[in-house]
Parts: sequence; structure tokens; C-alpha cells
Amino acid sequence: MLLHHALESSARRLPGKTALVSESERVTYAQLAGRVDQLARLLQARGVRRGDRVALLLDNCVELVVGVYATLRIGAAFMPVSAMSKSGKLAYLLENSGASALLTQESLREVWREALGRSGSGVHTCVVTGRPGREAEPGDGREVRWPADGERADAPGVEPSTIDLDLASIIYTSGSTGQPKGVMLTHLNMSSASDSVIEYLGTREDDVVQCALPLAFSYGLHHAIMTIRVGATLVIERSFVFPIKVIERMASERVTMFPGVPTMYAQLCDLEGIDRFDLSALRIVTNAGAGITKPGIDRLRAKLPHATLYSMYGLTECKRVTYLPPDQLDVRPMSVGRGMPNQEHWLVDEEGRRLPNGSTGELVVRGAHVMLGYWENPAETARALTPGPLPGEHVLHTGDIFRTDEEGWLYYVARRDDIIKCGGEKVSPREVENAIDSLPGVRESAVVGVPDPRLGSAVKAFVVPAKGASLTERDVIRHCHKHLESFKAPRQVVFLEELPKTDSGKVLKKSLA
Repeated sequence: MLLHHALESSARRLPGKTALVSESERVTYAQLAGRVDQLARLLQARGVRRGDRVALLLDNCVELVVGVYATLRIGAAFMPVSAMSKSGKLAYLLENSGASALLTQESLREVWREALGRSGSGVHTCVVTGRPGREAEPGDGREVRWPADGERADAPGVEPSTIDLDLASIIYTSGSTGQPKGVMLTHLNMSSASDSVIEYLGTREDDVVQCALPLAFSYGLHHAIMTIRVGATLVIERSFVFPIKVIERMASERVTMFPGVPTMYAQLCDLEGIDRFDLSALRIVTNAGAGITKPGIDRLRAKLPHATLYSMYGLTECKRVTYLPPDQLDVRPMSVGRGMPNQEHWLVDEEGRRLPNGSTGELVVRGAHVMLGYWENPAETARALTPGPLPGEHVLHTGDIFRTDEEGWLYYVARRDDIIKCGGEKVSPREVENAIDSLPGVRESAVVGVPDPRLGSAVKAFVVPAKGASLTERDVIRHCHKHLESFKAPRQVVFLEELPKTDSGKVLKKSLA
């Protein structure tokens, strides 16, 4: 099934049901389908065609969801861009992707106007959401207003002959490992990934999914797609900046599912007075992006006793790979689990040979959810995708190092490039971070390798203390010596108020090294 056909199916079955909730706005499935059709006609009237790329620079809002499905409806590929992006990054993405249209909002005018002015892209249409009737700036015929101009669009609204092997989206990686790369995902890639996650989470039509994650990135985006796919209700939060407001909405909307990341859950657990809210409808919370420590898991379960926690691992190039069944959370809390339905994975050594259980190596993934490749980047594509078991098939080399126990449960070790080679020994930053994070008074940490004349590389830790905590470098180092081999303990500890992160919340370790 094509991604937009799932919306059309939900609109036929459940026309009067609430599809989206965003601040004070409530949109039914019939209304959502109508808005999608209107924007699709406007894009077609402006010359956007099958195979084109449409950039979406918007806050988390109803218009972003409409933009995704309207783009798919006309056979084009949507390209979500974080609303936090600066003009230089936007200009790069527009030029690199060859986007023909940009859907954006009035409040970001300074960013997109500057980007369009400096970009060598072929953007011929800039659709701006906001109050109807505002005039475009003189001399720029690219700018149109929506929904005002959409009401006058005279395109026939013909749907092209899209198939599930066609490009649905280009999602640029966050750049935590260098210049952003455009991950090409087909309808089949995204549908397969969504259906597998729906299967193991048990997402239902009667669910209410609250998303405070950026919809411009894979984790939040796929939860929106999954919600619409099953005909559930999506509650869109602009951000998690004010956690108490998110909790208030969680209670008032009777939210049943909440996807998050460790920093969000840490803030949630620090909230005072959360017990006054009725959160008994919440049945599932999911975590991805980074692991939660065992103390963090215990705190979260104490705060949300009715909810079941799913720990998961994935990456933009294939959305999701593994999940830890909730009944294993107490048995192996630091594991990311086993493979999700309809995919295969294995570990390989540095020569590409498969490894048995009980080994450590790079994770390789096979399945219909594996990306098509990196946009206009054959060299990086060749590094990530290699021939699979079947003729013409490719498998994904994730660049992530894992270890498996004898039963095949996976444990994340590090990015391949992040492994610290210290005096002939290999140190996993994640292992050291887990040890540091277990020290009372630590909110979060990041570990990197720094040049050392004797060891080659030495371990350096960056620590963010919890509010009111008083920690010293000696406290951290002594704690690590107590829980780790001596060569894994950091030689230096730096205390920070916050760790530098990408728009999607990943720690920018390159800026720490």
C-alpha cells in the first residue's frame, strides 16, 4: 500500500473521527483528506510533478502532516527540514536535493528568504502558511499563500501512477558524523518499517498517540505515519520545552502511547506534582535514540506505573531494527533486544565475515525497510550498501558496533568510528557513559577519545550534573574505577551545563573531541 493510500483508507472508514490534535485545533480524517487534496492541487498547478522533491520547513503542526501526504499524493518525494535549521543549512539542503518547491511558514520568513536568496537550487515555488491575503514580497513570483491560493488552484488533481518502489522521502541525517546525507526511502521502505513497528507495539485504531518529537526526523515522523495508517489519533506537540504542558495534554486527551528519548524522560521524572494528573490511559512508552540507564528505567516506571516501556534501536537508513520485549526489561535492561518482524540482521568482523552469538562486530541489516541509498552520493552509498543473499539485493552496514550474548540478544557498543583505542585496548564510549550515568547526581554524560602521547588515545568524559548536585572530577573517576577496568576510566572530566546536540537530539561528539 502506498503511504497516502493509508490516509485515504482511514478517511473512508472513519471520516468523522479526530485524526490530528494540535494546540486548539482538531482535524477529522475527512477534513485532513480534504486539506491534502487542496494542497496537492496547488502544488500541481504550480508545476510540481512526479519525482520532484518538496522541502517541508515547518514546526510540528497540522500543516506539516498535510504537506507530507499532499506531496505523496502527486507522486513527489517530501523532504522534512527541522524548523531549527539556519539559513545556511537550508540553502545546502535545497541545493543538494534539487527541491522544486518549499512549504514553510510565515514565522520562519527570515530563514527561508535568506536561504532562497543564496541557494543555487531550482526551487520555483514557495508555499507559505499563514493568514490568507498577505501579499508576496515584490519581485518574487515564487511565493504563494496557502490555504488562500489553494482555494483558487485549478489543477485537475490527477494522481500519477506511483508504485511502492518510487521515492517517497529524502530524510537528511542529522550530521552528527559529518555533512548531512540524504537518505532515500521508498514507499515500500517506509510502509514495511511502519507495519513492523505497528505489529510489535500493537498500535490500534483506538490509540491516542502524543508526539513531542520533531516530525522532521525519522522517529517522530514514523509515529505520525503509523498513527494515520491504523486510523488512530495523533496529538501533535510543538516541542518538549514545557514538559508540564505536555503532561497536561497527555491527561486531558487520554493519551495511550508516547514516544520519547532519554532526555525527555529525565525531564519528565524531575517534574514535581505529576501525580495530580490522571495518566492511567497511557499504556505504552517507547525509547530510542540512546539507551536509558537502569536507574532511569526504574524512575520512569515509578512515574508512569500504568505504561509498558519498549526500548528500541534504529537509524534513519532503515527506521527500526530491534526492540526489547517488555518482559525482558528486568532481565537484560541494557539490551536493545532482538530483530523486529520482517527483517534479518547479523554481526560481521572487519573482513565482513558473519560472527556467531557471543561476538562483537558491526551490525548488518536486511529487509524491505533498508534505504535505496544516499541522494547523489554514490561513494557513501557503496560504503553503506553491499550485495545481499539474493541477486540485485542490498544489505545495510549500519556503522554501529554491537555485541551479542549467547542467546542472540543485542547490546550497543559504539559507532564504529567512536571506538577509543587506548594503549592497545578498545574502549566503548557507551560502556563508560553507562557507568558515569549510574553515579547519583549525574544527569547525562558523553565520552570521547583524545590524543595521548603514551596511550595513543585517552578517555575524556563530559558530564552534565543533575540540578543541585555537587560533583568533582575525582568523584567521577573513582566511581568509574570502581565499576570498570582501570584503562576504561576517564583521565579527564569536564563539567558542562548542557551537551552539544544536533536538532534531532544526538550528542555532537565531534565538537567535544
